[in-house]
Amino acid sequence: MDHKRRRSRALALTVVIVLAGLLAATPAVADRDAASEVVWGACPKDVTAAAPDLDVQCGTVRVPLDYAEPDGARINLMVSRLASDKPKKRRGVLLLNPGGPGGSALTMPATLVDLGIPSKVLDSYDLIGMDTRGFGRSAPIDCKFTVGQDYIGNIPPYAVDDAAVLAQAKIAKDVADQCAANDVDGRMAHITTANTARDLDRIRAALGEKKASFFGLSYGSALGAAYASMFPDTTDRILIDSNLGDTALDPAGIRRYALGMEQTFPDFAKWAAARHSSYGLGRTAREVRQTYFTLAQRLDEKPAYGLDGRQFRSVAFGSLFGERRYGQLAQLWEGIKDEDQPAVERLAAKLQTPSPSAEGASYSNSWSVFLTVTCNDVKWPSDVQTYQRNVAADRHRYPLFGAAAANILPCAFWRFGQSEPQVPINDEGPSNILIMQNRRDPVTPLLGGELFREKFPNRSRLVSVDGSGHGVYVFGRNACALNVGTEWLADGVMPKKDVTCRHD
Repeated sequence: MDHKRRRSRALALTVVIVLAGLLAATPAVADRDAASEVVWGACPKDVTAAAPDLDVQCGTVRVPLDYAEPDGARINLMVSRLASDKPKKRRGVLLLNPGGPGGSALTMPATLVDLGIPSKVLDSYDLIGMDTRGFGRSAPIDCKFTVGQDYIGNIPPYAVDDAAVLAQAKIAKDVADQCAANDVDGRMAHITTANTARDLDRIRAALGEKKASFFGLSYGSALGAAYASMFPDTTDRILIDSNLGDTALDPAGIRRYALGMEQTFPDFAKWAAARHSSYGLGRTAREVRQTYFTLAQRLDEKPAYGLDGRQFRSVAFGSLFGERRYGQLAQLWEGIKDEDQPAVERLAAKLQTPSPSAEGASYSNSWSVFLTVTCNDVKWPSDVQTYQRNVAADRHRYPLFGAAAANILPCAFWRFGQSEPQVPINDEGPSNILIMQNRRDPVTPLLGGELFREKFPNRSRLVSVDGSGHGVYVFGRNACALNVGTEWLADGVMPKKDVTCRHD
C-alpha cells in the first residue's frame, strides 16, 4: 500500500473514531450523575406472565430526554431484573433487547427462562430487560394509529405498479403528519438508536456495574452494534443475533426483506409440498411457489373475505419467521383456494398485524416507535420517483416480496428529519462481539450477519447456522449455535475463527 493510501485510510479511521467519540461524549458523565442504585419492587403482572414463579423485579432509571442537554428534561425508563442467585459465579449484568424497534424486553428475562436458557447463563448474569425510550412504560410516544385506517403497518405494502407507489405515498405523508401532530411532549426527535445506546450505558451505571454484557436480536443487533461502537470500554460480552448489518434500519436494510423472503420461502414450499395431500397447495416446491403467485394475483384483482393481495403477501412474509407458523399459513391458502369464507376470515384476522379485532393501543405505540427510530436514524429519499424505480427493480429481482420491501414509508416525509449522524461502526476495541445468523431468515438474511463481520473484522466472529427463520440463540433449535453462544456468554470463550453450524 503506498503512502497516500495509508494516509487516506488512517484519516478515514480517525474520522470514524472521532465521530464515535463525539456520539458517546455526552453520556461519558453517566457514572458521575446516574442514580447510585435502582430501587427494585414488584413488576406488573404481564411482565412475568411467561414464568410467574420467577422472582423478577422492576424499577426505573432516570435519563436525559436530550443528551445534548443533560441538565434538561428527564424521562423514566422501566427496567426488569432476574438476579443471579449464584454470587460466586455471577459475572455481571446482561442487557437484553428483542428487536423492533418497538419491542419490549421487560418480559425477556422470563421469556428466556421459559425457552430454556442454560443455567450457566442465569448463574453468570442478572438478566436485565427494559422498555426502551418511547415504548411501553418508558415515556411512551403514540402516533394514534387505529384499526381500519389506510395504513396497514410498517412493513410497506406490495405495489403492483407506479400508481400504487404514488397512492401509498399519500398514505405515508398522512401518517408522517399524523405522527408530528401527536408529538405533544416533544419526545419524538429524541427517540433514536444512539440515544437508546446511551440509555443502556446509563442503566449499566445505575446498576453499579463497571461493564455490561448485551444480547439483542433483529433490530437489537443494530442497537448492540451501536452500543459496542459508542462504549467499547464499558461493554463486556456482546451477542447479536439475526442481524441488520448496520447500526440503523435504513432503506437498504428494509429492501433486504425481499432477499430474505426469496431465500426462506423454499423451506415453506418444501414443507407444504410434502403435505400436498393435506393442504393441496402443490406437489413440488415449484408448484407451491406458483400457488403463491396465483392466489396473490387473484386477491389483487378481487379482494375477498377482508383480504387483498397486499395483505396476503405480508401475511406470507410474516409467517416465514418460524416453522411453527407454517400450518396456519397453509390453512389460509387452502381456504382462499377453496373459497372457504369462514376459514379465511378467521385465519386472516389471526395472522394480520394488528388483527382487525385488536383492542387497545399497544400496537399503535409499537408502530410509532418503529417509525420514529427508523426515520430519525438516517436520511431517507424524499422523492416518490426513487421509490417507484426501486419498486420496479425489486419486483423483477425479488418477485415474491420485492415490490413491498422497496415501497415508500412515512420516513420519506418525516417532519423531524435525521436527528443526528448515524452511529458509525467502531472496530477499535475488544474482540467481544459474537454474531449469530441463520442462513435463511426472511427479515434479516444471512447478508446482514456477513456485513457486520466485515465491519467488525477485528472485534467479531460469525456463527452461521444452516437453519430457517428469525432468531438463533435460545430462540432457535440448533445445538451447535446454543453451545457456542453459551460458551461465549457464560465462559468467555470466543471462537478462534468463524463457525458454521450444520442443520440438526
